[in-house]
Amino acid sequence: MNILDFAARKQAGEKISMATCYDYWSARILNASDLDTLLVGDSLAMVMHGFDSTVHATVDMMAMHTAAVRRGAPDKFVIGDMPFLSMRKGLQAAMDAVGALMQAGANCVKIEGVAGQADIMAHIVQSGVPVMGHLGLTPQSVEAFGGHKVQGRSQAAAAAILADARAAQDAGCFALVLECVPQQLAVQITDSLQIPTIGIGAGAGTDGQVLVLQDMLGMDAGFKPKFLRHYLQGQETVLGAVNRYHADVTTGRFPCAGEAYA
Repeated sequence: MNILDFAARKQAGEKISMATCYDYWSARILNASDLDTLLVGDSLAMVMHGFDSTVHATVDMMAMHTAAVRRGAPDKFVIGDMPFLSMRKGLQAAMDAVGALMQAGANCVKIEGVAGQADIMAHIVQSGVPVMGHLGLTPQSVEAFGGHKVQGRSQAAAAAILADARAAQDAGCFALVLECVPQQLAVQITDSLQIPTIGIGAGAGTDGQVLVLQDMLGMDAGFKPKFLRHYLQGQETVLGAVNRYHADVTTGRFPCAGEAYA
């Protein structure tokens, strides 16, 4: 997968698969998978570091995880998230953040929102760095939204997201994530753009889908929003394996003679 394949996939009607990836060991596994692309999302602040929102992600944090993913997945297209306020501190700060993510191994950067930053987005693109947009529920703005809520349900809100999607395309974005928007709006946006859309909680009408890896694998059995499908009962599987190890250690069944050096 490279930057030119995104538009080609949309034109051919071929869906794009994406999952988040935050570290070396999971990147090694995903590098051997059929997945098209990996997203080093700022959701790592929550999934990997235990914070309650993505606003705690920093440029240094994003660059460190991006570098780990690149080392583990040298063959995949890797997207690096621009973290909270990195686009709002002026052009120099934004370009420093872009430089850090690209030098860490990202193939492109993903930017939440477009209003008030379209010029900087265009500058990044003109500087030779591909940009993926992100609209709908943009988690960095969760406080302004009053929580994690579906966006674009009213006619005015839907029109605003559609206008932002077109502005993102005009700014040079090569693709667009649509998060937690009504499926009819996602279809309308997808049909109106030349660039592909990647949905999460946006229905089946987008040009691709993205899920958080740990969510997809069921690593938190209690987390099951409407849009999420568990492809593995990961929490139960891992807990069971660890408990079997504990039992083998405490009963003397591990290690056995064949698992010791002479």
